[in-house]
Formats: sequence, C-alpha cells, structure tokens
Amino acid sequence: MSNSLIKTLKSLRGNSKACVYTEPLWGLSLNLCFPYASVYMLAIGLMDSQIGFIATIFTLSQLIWAFLSGPITDKLGRRKATAFFDFFAWCLPCLIWWRAEGFWFFFAAALFNGMMQVTTTSWECLLIEDAEKEQIPGINSLVVVCGQLSVLFAPITAVLFSRLTVIPAIRILYINAFIIMTLKIVILYFFSTETQMGIIRREESRGKNIFMLSAGYGMVIKKMFHSRGTVFALIITAIISVVGMINSTFWQVIVRMRLLVPDHLLPFFPIIRSIVTIVFMFVIAPHLNIRSFKKHLLFGFIFLITGQLLLILTPVQGNIKYAVLGLSLVFDSFAISFLYMLSRSLIALYVDPQERARVYALLNMLIMGFMAPFGWIGGILSQVSRVYPFILNIGFLLIGIFITILYYSKHENKTV
Repeated sequence: MSNSLIKTLKSLRGNSKACVYTEPLWGLSLNLCFPYASVYMLAIGLMDSQIGFIATIFTLSQLIWAFLSGPITDKLGRRKATAFFDFFAWCLPCLIWWRAEGFWFFFAAALFNGMMQVTTTSWECLLIEDAEKEQIPGINSLVVVCGQLSVLFAPITAVLFSRLTVIPAIRILYINAFIIMTLKIVILYFFSTETQMGIIRREESRGKNIFMLSAGYGMVIKKMFHSRGTVFALIITAIISVVGMINSTFWQVIVRMRLLVPDHLLPFFPIIRSIVTIVFMFVIAPHLNIRSFKKHLLFGFIFLITGQLLLILTPVQGNIKYAVLGLSLVFDSFAISFLYMLSRSLIALYVDPQERARVYALLNMLIMGFMAPFGWIGGILSQVSRVYPFILNIGFLLIGIFITILYYSKHENKTV
C-alpha cells in the first residue's frame, strides 16, 4: 500500500538522507536512557526538588548555547558544528552519567548537555536546507519515527531491569549510548556535505569572531517579530516544549513513587510509547492534511490533556492502574509526537531561509528562556504532590488552545 512517509524516505537525497538514515542510532542509544533518567537520580539519592533543579540548570545551559548556536553554525558550517558539539553535548555527558554518584555529577553533565542547542540548530539546517519545501513535514515525521526505534531494543532493557537493580542496569544503558552515539557522529560526518546555504554563510563569516556575528541578532529579531506566523510558531513550540520537559522529567517519578509500579515493569511503558508513535506516523499522519494546522493543533492539545487527566486519575491500588496508565500513554504518545511534528514544521515553514541558523538560534534561546524556571517549579510541585506537575501541564495546554483559536480567528485565510 502506498504511504507518503515511505515515499519520502525513498526519495531522500544528500544531507537529508544522511541525517534521516543515521537517526535510528539516536533511538538505539540515548532514547533507551531518557525514560529512566529521573528514576536513576532517585535511586542514587536525589530529591524531587533536586531533579527539577537539574532540569532548570540544563535549560539555562541550553539558553546560553542557543544564543551562540547561530554564529557557531555559520562560522564552522553545519556539518562540522554538528560533529563537534554532538560529542561534547551527548557523548561526554554519557560518560559522566555512567559514573554518577551524586548531585554534582548530574549538575556537571547538565552543563555539557546544554551544548545540544548548537546541534539543534546545525543538525536541523543540515537536515532540511537542501531539501524541497514540500518534503519538510514528511522529513520531520521520519525523524520522530527514527527516534522511536529504541522499541526494538526495549525488551533487552526489560531483561536488564529484571536481572539487575536500577543503578547497574541504567549504567549499562549509558555506556551503550556513548558507544552508539559516537558511531552516529562519525558516520553522519563522512556521509554528509556542507549545505549550499552553509557554504555561503561560512564565507560571509570568514574573518569574524563569534561575538561579532552575534551582533547581527538585532536585525534578525526585528525581522522575526514582524512575522506574526513566526511569533505564533514560537509561542506554540514554547508551550509544547515546557509540557514535554515536565512530562519527561516527572512521568517516571509519579509512576514509580506514587503508583508504586515495580522497577522491572518500567521498561514496558516506553515500549508502548514508541509503538504508538510509530503507528501514528506511518498509519495516521499520511492521511492528515498537514497544512490544516488549526484543527490539528487543537486536536493534539485535547488529546494531550486527556492523557494527563488519565495519569492524574490513575488509581494507586489494583491492577486496573496498569490499564489506565496504558491508555494515558496512548493519548500522551499520540499527541506529543503529533504536536512536535506540527511545531517543528511551523517553524521550518515560516523561517527566512537566508537567516535560518540565526533565527533557529534565537527561537531556541527564547524557548529555553521561557522553559528555564519550570524544571525547578515542577520539582517543587512534585515534592508537595506528584500530580501537581501534570496539573501545571494541563494549564499550559489550555493556554495553547486559547492562543491557537485567537490566532486563527484573525488569520482565517492562513493555510498554515
């Protein structure tokens, strides 16, 4: 049966092909670790408020590197910036997490991990700059799918958790992430080339240092905020990012500490999340009119609110909690993957191609600045009651619905 995502996958060329085809290595490395980061910190002895504070430090580090990411990407080129900063943002923290013994290990790892904002800019430029505009939503969907291929190795994770205790099992996942992520960096570097826009921007940056290049942000900010579509995309992406951060940080905490789910069952929930995301992207997403963003955004927000409500209302006692948790995950996974795809596509469609690196950098910096306090706030709320971070999420999602309705009521003729 014909499927637009499969067609997009087969039609990829050049850097888009190199980026998408190596992206499964992300799913088989770091995505195996992410669901258990909070559980790992709890097992080592951190409190909820410390976990939230680490999330805030990570966000503040991202804020600094997001500011520098545009000039760095233009100065080094998309390809070199991605390779260099992927190593320091992901491989080095994996080694720190692997040997972590207390709060300060996670603090140090969060500082390095914030460098990922450089590769958020450089890698996205490498991914789409030479691609056809019509391919961009499909490419973003493929990236989401590739990141979820960790489901193939999730049974091994389940075995680790059942045979070992939490700490040694997760340490194995982190050293695995270091090895596979290093392999991904090397393969992508050798199978990619600098983009056409990257070559132009690198030549324009020659003889200028990073801070001289940063001085050009004023003009970019003015241009960016003159585009109502860009401002709308920024607000929606910021809301989705905060909700995603809180969800990823505290979901395993509420499941393990409030609902008392045994450790050996924890790996099965990411399996459900990955399967739902993959099914959505291949079965449902190709049949959606991706340019009808209003109804799709509203649909995603409502689905995610439903998932958060089910999580909050999950009973602590009885086996029915597993059915309710599973249903909550279905709604969550469906909505988060859908909203992520829409938000990244909105930004890609509205951004000025001539200033893509610096606009991406500014957008990411503003998003990180908005997100920064909410890791710590979420940790404080979780220490009072582990349902409170998810009530905060529902509040943000309701704001997202209001802003979407307000924007499209003034721009009814907009197709995106």
